[in-house]
Amino acid sequence: MSSYEAAGVDIAAGERAVDLMKSKVARSRRPEVVDDASGFAGLFDASALLRYERPLLATSTDGVGTKVMIAQRYGKHDTIGIDLVGMVLDDLVVCGAEPLFMTDYIACGKVVPERVAEIVGGVAEGCRLAGAALVGGETAEHPGAMGPDEYDLAGAGTGVVEAAAMLGSSRVVAGDVVLGLASSGIHSNGYSLVRHVLREASLSLDAVLPELGRPLGEELLEPTRIYSLDCLELARAVDVHAYAHITGGGIEGNLSRSLPDHLDAVLDRSSWTPPAVFGVLAGHGQIAQKDMDRTFNLGVGMAAIVAAEAADEAVRVLGARGLDAWVLGEVVPGEGRARYR
Repeated sequence: MSSYEAAGVDIAAGERAVDLMKSKVARSRRPEVVDDASGFAGLFDASALLRYERPLLATSTDGVGTKVMIAQRYGKHDTIGIDLVGMVLDDLVVCGAEPLFMTDYIACGKVVPERVAEIVGGVAEGCRLAGAALVGGETAEHPGAMGPDEYDLAGAGTGVVEAAAMLGSSRVVAGDVVLGLASSGIHSNGYSLVRHVLREASLSLDAVLPELGRPLGEELLEPTRIYSLDCLELARAVDVHAYAHITGGGIEGNLSRSLPDHLDAVLDRSSWTPPAVFGVLAGHGQIAQKDMDRTFNLGVGMAAIVAAEAADEAVRVLGARGLDAWVLGEVVPGEGRARYR
């Protein structure tokens, strides 16, 4: 006899997952969130935009990539949602947009309510750290298409920026200073290469390497730093011209996107020391520097391009917020690319 449950879909488990995550999602609530009695949609009071002269809505969507496979193997699911928020909402803040709200989507082979609640709890915590609301989401069970312990997640976010205050390459001028904003580690890019190194070097996620001082799995699952509120505060405090979110493509690839085609950003590799995990990967994987450069953030999760006279104050403002920042380079005449000195 056939039934949805016989096909592998447990509706009751899905309902329990929703009940478990409700209190966690509530922690990300903003005053503009409006309850939808039906539960089919997330509502946000757009009258909040009336304080803007010309509000521009910004949107972004992303996932976490194969970092989810590390979480699944290590059995730790409460931070991968923070990574998702970092990938989505920190893209919005690059143009100066304030993140407003986000939705998520989780696909899994089998709904384990406690595991789903942990994942969504991480998304909610990330939204809280970004100052945004988690207004809705979806959990889908895909038996047969995914293994019972497999899952993937994605999300989309919306923000708003005053048109006259929008940041970007058009504001960048020769003589500007490039600041590096410290990452919390690998963040969420390059994990296909990470997993390749783990296989080739026979590294266990439980291994405690002397360079790291904690299990490798813990290091690899260190959640992505959320920069949204830091970047918004910095733009209010000093003359910021542009940001660059350092994700896939590395520092040079992403910073080049925030430059006009007649200027270069010349970077000083000696201005910072990448976190130890990057040396571990390069050493065990025998990865060439050029591949490290174009794959990982190498300790720079966000870059800010500021007026030269604002650089010292910018470093101070970020430091007061607990975020290490330093002068990474300078903007000079060129061809629209970031490059090392």
